[in-house]
Amino acid sequence: MASFALTMTRGLFGMADAVAPSLAGRIAFELFCRTSDPAKILAAEKRVIDRAAPFMAEARHHRLTVGRSCVSAYEFRPQSGRYSRTVLVIHGWRSRAEHMRHLVDGFRDAGARVIAIDLPGHGKSSGRRLNMANAVAAAQAADLWFGPFEAVVGHSFGGAVAINAVVGSIADVPAVRAGRLVVIAAPSSMPMVFEDFGRFLNLGPRSQTAIADIVERFAGSPLSAFVGKDQLEQDPVETLVLHAADDKEVSPDHARQLSAAGRHIDLRWVNGLGHRRIISDPSVVVQAVDFVLRDALDATTPRPVGARAATSRTKS
Repeated sequence: MASFALTMTRGLFGMADAVAPSLAGRIAFELFCRTSDPAKILAAEKRVIDRAAPFMAEARHHRLTVGRSCVSAYEFRPQSGRYSRTVLVIHGWRSRAEHMRHLVDGFRDAGARVIAIDLPGHGKSSGRRLNMANAVAAAQAADLWFGPFEAVVGHSFGGAVAINAVVGSIADVPAVRAGRLVVIAAPSSMPMVFEDFGRFLNLGPRSQTAIADIVERFAGSPLSAFVGKDQLEQDPVETLVLHAADDKEVSPDHARQLSAAGRHIDLRWVNGLGHRRIISDPSVVVQAVDFVLRDALDATTPRPVGARAATSRTKS
């Protein structure tokens, strides 16, 4: 039945390109942004939440106001209570802060304070819509409360959010202050993401153009501006890219494109971990922590938090 419904939907979108491309683009964009009903948690997801409950109870829970919405932020401090650096951690689409617990623990065990957020429409954050504009606004709200950050760490769509937040790609949203980036199994190009989504729905070229117009209205920049390689060429943030060649959800080509931004990109393959197991793998956690805190772990005198971020970078 689901296959029949998808076939019908694809047929309707294909026909709409000739007669109502603007309407087709608007509907497709809304489908893209729509998030799952938080009241309908799948059994597998509930098991993850239940297992992580004692861990999440260790956090200080904050509610950040972002426009008319609220974003949940979880503050994890080292056992000693003392820290000199703060790291922001961002989960991916159809995920939540609980899924990032291994990375959170790794940074906390290394002496950093960690802020993990639920993106809009996910976890305990409000809303039923997620897009790059409101995701970056959520990250900026975390920066306002807890920044500057030693690094922003993101998985999957959260990795793309991390890049766009730090380079300040969204109009009227100040850039998140961070010295480094860690992007794990992340898409590098929003145009490519929308092209794939368009092929899935059988969108025609006029409908795809309509989506691009909507993105520009939301973000204040054309869709073509949201390419990670170009963004990190223009703003050379020291970046660790971790990706598995067997990732079936985000092609390894995205990692290769990010690495082409310059020598400040450190691409490391962690094969055999797919798209989701990668964020719980101990070797991935160690590499992320060492990359972000290596000077703190090696030096006897810590440098100021967010040294690179001392110069504020906002979108002009």
